[in-house]
Amino acid sequence: MEALPVFRYTLCFLTRLDRVLMLLRQKAPNQGLWNGVGGRIETGEDPRSGCLREVREETGYQLADVRFAGLLTWEGFEIPNGGLYLFTAEAPAGEPGPCNEGPLAWKPNDWLYSSPEVVSNIPIFAPTILRLEPPLTFHFVYHSGHIMHYEMRPVPAQLMV
Repeated sequence: MEALPVFRYTLCFLTRLDRVLMLLRQKAPNQGLWNGVGGRIETGEDPRSGCLREVREETGYQLADVRFAGLLTWEGFEIPNGGLYLFTAEAPAGEPGPCNEGPLAWKPNDWLYSSPEVVSNIPIFAPTILRLEPPLTFHFVYHSGHIMHYEMRPVPAQLMV
């Protein structure tokens, strides 16, 4: 049986109509590229609580809940092999507050699916998670910063959030 990666992070895509709130990353990994909001799960936190905290810290939005959208795993990337929990949520009214991690901007879904300015794996998994399809695991294999291969498979039962 294949060992499960360590899931240390959350990533959330906040939506409003046909737009997604994106963060221009100022630090590695993915520095200089647009990504969702999220970060490290703190000791004692479950993934959902970690995601809600990260959304609050990075956007100022106080969400009641987020929707578990799947898992993202990687190997051969610029950071050690691992994984993160994917979430989506409808953004509340109003604009986000300032973010210490980088500028935030509302981007059209179509842009998200095709722009070279987004993290390279987002055009692959974003259409599925933003269509509110059942959660999947998206596994990416990288070499020299490029996606060499990816797979989509069911989420292991023990990792459903």
